[in-house]
Amino acid sequence: MAAAGAEAAAAAAEEEEAAKRRLPPGADPESGGDSEDEADSDSSGDGEDEEKENEAEIQRLEEQLSINAFDYNCHLDLIKLLRQEGELVKLRRARQKMSELFPLTEEIWLDWLKDEIKMASESSEREKVYELFERAVKDYICPEIWLEYAQYSIGGIGQEGGIEKVRSIFERALTAVGLHVTKGTALWEAYREFENAILETAQPAPGSVPSPEQQQMLCSQLERIHTLFRRQLGIPLLDMEASYAEYEEWSEEPIPETIIKNYKKALQQLEKCKPYEEALLSAETPKLAEYQAYIDFEMKAGDPARIQLIYERALAENCLVPDLWARYNQYLDRQLRVKELVLSAHDRAVRNCPWTVGLWIRYLLAMERHGVDHCIISEMFEKALNAGFIQATDYVEIWQAYLDYLRRRVDFTQDSSKELEELRSAFARAVEYLKQEVEERFSESGDPSCTIMQNWARVEARLCNNMQKARELWDNIMTKGNAKYANMWLEYYNLERAHGDTQHCRKALHRAVQCTSDYPEHVCEVLLTLERIEGTLEDWDAAVQKTENRLARVNEQRAKVAEKEAALAKQEEEKAEQRKQARAEKKASKKAKKNRIGDKRKADDDDEGEWGREEEEQPSKRRKGDGDGLLLEEDMELETGLFGRSAPEKPDCPANQKQKASTSRKDIPKVLHDSSKDNVTVFVSNLSYNMAEPEAKLKELFESCGEVEQIRPVFSNKGTFRGYCYVEFKDEKSALQALGLDRKIVEGRPMFVSPCVDKNKNPDFKVFRYSTTLEKHKLFISGLPFSCTKEELEDVCKAHGNVKDIRLVTNRAGKPKGLAYVEYENEAQASQAVLKMDGLTIKEHVIKVAISNPPLRKLPDKPEAGRASQFAAPRQLYGARGKGRTQLSMMPRALQRQSNPVAKAENGMVQNSPATSSEPAEEPKKMSNADFAKMLLNK
Repeated sequence: MAAAGAEAAAAAAEEEEAAKRRLPPGADPESGGDSEDEADSDSSGDGEDEEKENEAEIQRLEEQLSINAFDYNCHLDLIKLLRQEGELVKLRRARQKMSELFPLTEEIWLDWLKDEIKMASESSEREKVYELFERAVKDYICPEIWLEYAQYSIGGIGQEGGIEKVRSIFERALTAVGLHVTKGTALWEAYREFENAILETAQPAPGSVPSPEQQQMLCSQLERIHTLFRRQLGIPLLDMEASYAEYEEWSEEPIPETIIKNYKKALQQLEKCKPYEEALLSAETPKLAEYQAYIDFEMKAGDPARIQLIYERALAENCLVPDLWARYNQYLDRQLRVKELVLSAHDRAVRNCPWTVGLWIRYLLAMERHGVDHCIISEMFEKALNAGFIQATDYVEIWQAYLDYLRRRVDFTQDSSKELEELRSAFARAVEYLKQEVEERFSESGDPSCTIMQNWARVEARLCNNMQKARELWDNIMTKGNAKYANMWLEYYNLERAHGDTQHCRKALHRAVQCTSDYPEHVCEVLLTLERIEGTLEDWDAAVQKTENRLARVNEQRAKVAEKEAALAKQEEEKAEQRKQARAEKKASKKAKKNRIGDKRKADDDDEGEWGREEEEQPSKRRKGDGDGLLLEEDMELETGLFGRSAPEKPDCPANQKQKASTSRKDIPKVLHDSSKDNVTVFVSNLSYNMAEPEAKLKELFESCGEVEQIRPVFSNKGTFRGYCYVEFKDEKSALQALGLDRKIVEGRPMFVSPCVDKNKNPDFKVFRYSTTLEKHKLFISGLPFSCTKEELEDVCKAHGNVKDIRLVTNRAGKPKGLAYVEYENEAQASQAVLKMDGLTIKEHVIKVAISNPPLRKLPDKPEAGRASQFAAPRQLYGARGKGRTQLSMMPRALQRQSNPVAKAENGMVQNSPATSSEPAEEPKKMSNADFAKMLLNK
């Protein structure tokens, strides 16, 4: 032990000396100088440069932490650099500061403990290490730290009470993590090994007779080991069969029946736990779903110790998940209700997730519930105000929780008290804080309806009988833009009605009638009701006159607004009509120009061949639902080509070559589409129209996903590429893998890849790859310069946390829109990035940064069933693509203008079309020759 202590002291002295000389640990301070050769000098120069860079980085990190002490990643980087440089004093200070703000992870604690153990040689230093272990085991329940703590304590058994201290630490460790299914066995075995070592030292020398005291000590020590075995065998732990076999071998007596019974019961319970443990082993981080299933299983079993342990295990791996902390704290508050345990969990929750206001509120409530001193609660509230919430409304909530606590402390039976004055000063400070601090940071107070001031007024009116103060507060509320809302006036009126007098009620309603703009009719009705019950005739007349005049002005204003809106709507309609007419004229001019410059078809010398071509029978399109489920791809807009007319041969210039390549595609036969192959087909769009040989280009691109069965690009009437195609794979796995190529840049444009879905069968099918809900770990950045690249933005963002993904938003042509989404590992990093980056200047552009929360998409109004059926029928007559250009209508225009088919007179009989009438047709009246003559003469 002495030799080990001396070595540790020597190592500590060497590290301290290296820190003073700015040399890494292990470096020889005497080396260097004139005796160094040239290579060593170069190496030393490089080392000095690296040290200077590290020193500059350490200074930068320290300055950043002085600005924002809650930057978790900055703390980690600083500790890593200081440990690398051997700056032991600064390293200890940095760890201390971080541990005051955040619970440290198992790795950080173990590194810190090992560094301190190396330097602890004297008993006073060992006590400091013990204190450090006590802090470490409070952050998270970690079996490794408890095991390290117990083993370190064994080194102090030579001191007074050393053995009992070791046993106390082991017992606490077993209470904390002894039920851990996968890691608890190591602690039990270490405890037994320690007791076996004590047993060996208590054995008498060979050949000697033990004294009664020695015999008693041996028996008690044997009983301790028996007890440890029996306690362990009653707990479901991995490899408990080996522990049972070890007990059988160690024990000289047969194992009692009760122990065997408990062992078998534990084995059965272990079998129930194994599926959950295996799921945790095979799952990837963060394993939230697996842990939640395990928690639900233990909750049904109802063992508080096991429920607490599984929660702690889940939190050790998901310490930045506020909902998990909230559920754990709720369980402790409602079920266990042990003060030390509850407050410790709440404290760790707010230290892990300081940006979550709900955890702070629950902590304040728990402290009040368990009778914590008022000074401590007030200090905790001040910490909450400095936690860096991400929304203005969070500050309103934490202030309201604290004010509720202060209100519950006041004895309102007394006219004046210290607690009441403290409550009033807190109300005043809250109003000022929201006005100054919060509004300056978020450009809003977070309390537009002044709920804190309303609660203050209620307290003054109902509990303090101080209506004068309540009226002053409500006057202040109305001056903050709330006078136009009817509900605010009615809230004040109800307060006056309950605790004031009729005169002030009438005055409030008269002001409300004058100021309210959202629901003036409601306020007028309340005023008339008051005067009907309590007012005089003069009051009634005044109220009627005031309400009539007010409503007349309101109706006049509404009429003006309606006229203005109608005028704007009319202007929009006129603009839309002009745009429609302009498009029609443009289309007509293009068509006329095309007819003028277009080439006429050459007459075929062989008349018989010409007639033969005209008489060829064109393949008929099969309608949806006909046949055996095979559809022409043209009906589904899934065609390989649309065929134009042949053009006469021209010289082989590039334009003619392109035209020749386009017109040659008309020889490609149409391909029937089997809807059963949709699962192995993807739809590719937003491709460049000028893409040469799209089949070859896309085949080369998609072959990395799997074997490509067929690529079907879509062409226009002229044979030009339309920018989309269908890629069919041999198996479904390849098609699913191809979806990963979505948004890949191809020839300067983002290529869209989506599943192949028949929209005629699934009209509501939409593919949107990104989340449209609130994502607290993702940022939305606007105002970026168009020249900003993904790498440049990543350099800016990674200074505030680990960036998982960056997406620059582009239009369909691949041009940037100045927007981006940045995804961090957790909410804490994202919230810190918002604080640091909002308002930052990048290439002379001031960017705006906020938590990603896209607005809800407005869904198009679906037509009524009647209208849908009315317009669906004519479209089905022409197939999925509507009426073709070559299908000429032979109906006179006078009849074609009618929107609905009318009854047709045929041979003197009026017939009802079955498509337009569902009622049974009456037998038509026959017309005679005289009727015909009369009808003609009347015309």
